[in-house]
Amino acid sequence: MVACAPKADTERLICAEAEMRAFPYNENGLKVSKYQTVTPVEGVEGMELIETYFVNHGKPVTVKAYELCRTEVEAKDTVVWSLQPSSTNARLDWVLPVTEGFAKQNYLGMNNSDYGGGIPMVDLWQKDGGVAIGLLEPVLRMISMPVEWKRYDSQVTMALRYDLPEPRELATGDTLFCYRAFRYTHTGDYFNALRAFSDYMQANVGIAMKPSEPEAFEPVWCAWGYGRPFKMNMVLGTLDKVAELGFTWVDIDDGYQIAEGDWNTNEYFPGGDADMRHITDEVHKRGMKAKLWWAPLAADPDTKLVKEHPEMLLKTAEWAHEYITWWDSWYLSPVNPAVDAYTAELLKMFLGRWNFDGLKIDGQHLNCCMPDYNEASGLESAYDAPEQMPGYFGKIYDQARAMKPDAVIQVCPCGCAVNYFLIPQINQAVASDPTSSRQVRMKRKAYAAMAPGLAYYGDHIELTDGGDDYASQIGTGSVIGTKFTWPKDNPDWNEGPFLLTEEKEALLRKWMKIYKEHNLARGEYLNLYTWGYDYPEAHVIRQNDALYYAFYADEPFDGEIELRGLDKEATYTAEEYTADVPREFVVKGNAPVIQVSFEKNYLVKLTKNN
Repeated sequence: MVACAPKADTERLICAEAEMRAFPYNENGLKVSKYQTVTPVEGVEGMELIETYFVNHGKPVTVKAYELCRTEVEAKDTVVWSLQPSSTNARLDWVLPVTEGFAKQNYLGMNNSDYGGGIPMVDLWQKDGGVAIGLLEPVLRMISMPVEWKRYDSQVTMALRYDLPEPRELATGDTLFCYRAFRYTHTGDYFNALRAFSDYMQANVGIAMKPSEPEAFEPVWCAWGYGRPFKMNMVLGTLDKVAELGFTWVDIDDGYQIAEGDWNTNEYFPGGDADMRHITDEVHKRGMKAKLWWAPLAADPDTKLVKEHPEMLLKTAEWAHEYITWWDSWYLSPVNPAVDAYTAELLKMFLGRWNFDGLKIDGQHLNCCMPDYNEASGLESAYDAPEQMPGYFGKIYDQARAMKPDAVIQVCPCGCAVNYFLIPQINQAVASDPTSSRQVRMKRKAYAAMAPGLAYYGDHIELTDGGDDYASQIGTGSVIGTKFTWPKDNPDWNEGPFLLTEEKEALLRKWMKIYKEHNLARGEYLNLYTWGYDYPEAHVIRQNDALYYAFYADEPFDGEIELRGLDKEATYTAEEYTADVPREFVVKGNAPVIQVSFEKNYLVKLTKNN
């Protein structure tokens, strides 16, 4: 197991008068004691629940911040791997290598105007195991989770830090209760830590993950290839090809609306409700379903909504509007009753009059927001806004499912490390604008840990390496999708980067057949390999009594790979099921090492012999 230890000063109280590291602290009339319980979590070896509070026995003291669970990990290698799931406009990987000189604060509030939120847990691991720390709170708290490897040190440190919104005077006899924390020492990588954290949250904190609709695992075609704005005939002219290729979902994307906030149709859809209903009717006529793109909680400054209902806008502490740079919009408050009523009417239009079957809810601003000081929101605390923000999407889910019991609700927090508390409000997760195939795989593993039964959409194939890496989606158990455009019989669009050429169509047909035949998106993800230490990168899906292995390498690979998780007393038939000419061979469970040579990926199915 990885060498890690709490520091002697694992708790720290930062006050205006002094920084207290050792307790009881007694100096110059200041006297503060720490009280703490550390409880092993039953059934989860290596996990401890940590509850801490401070009592002031001396003269009044002004508390500015506190720090919990400060932990050191002895760096045995030049790289220590980490999960650092906070969000900024850099759109970083959730999993990062930590090397000497590294420092990251991992603040879970707003780090940029429309980027914030994440998962309240950090994890460090090496080949022999790791340690995670985090919070076990019912909502997302605005903490930092600093990770640092100081130059010339041999340890990586991490901690949980909470900076109070305003300094608090702790009078004589007063108590300061800290957020509930945990420390978890584990084998393997971030998957095991996320699984333990999420299992605890579901069993003890009231988190309830939604079951995914069977159709949430079906392949997706999205009209975003036509960009914004688009014309109705562009979509209608593509539907026959979409249906022929075997897609179940048609996603109508950004560009139909007047503006963010004014969600009625623009001049390209002069028939309004009738035009949108015509699209869904044509989708349904071909045996498919339709999702509608929507960026809730965003309103452009010049919209009718803002002019007529300024009371819906979120107000910062400076009484300014919170700006969404991506949409050139302002935030609506997620906890404002007027916003709830406005949203409910939109859903009646989207799922009722327009007859869509689901929602593609989109935007990095959905992951978090600033505290809301608008009196019209009726909050006890301005911080209720970011903490209760996921509940807004829970209301959307409940209303949508009441209207359409099999509705698929996806939230895409573009480029963000997902706000953990958003996950229980959806029945389809998404790779959310991945910057690489690696991000598709990395996020899939994280979602599989936190919500094993949740459908995970790998986003548009055009966002993967080379724009065609179906292997990274299918091999990890992701739902496939594309935004191709189709020129045939489509006079409004016969050029562009996403045209479905003969070569692209042949590749799509090949992988669609594989996707539907093996159905790995419905399988069980098994964590048998350690991210960062096992090479090639490996993933395993168990489906229909078979084990599906997927290996990935940035450079051509020629060597041995181990097929872990086999029964040592059995033999298996191995099938290279994605090869143009599939090859079969026998693997012994007690000798699970094979010699392979591949570029980019190697996928193989193992079935136990009777």
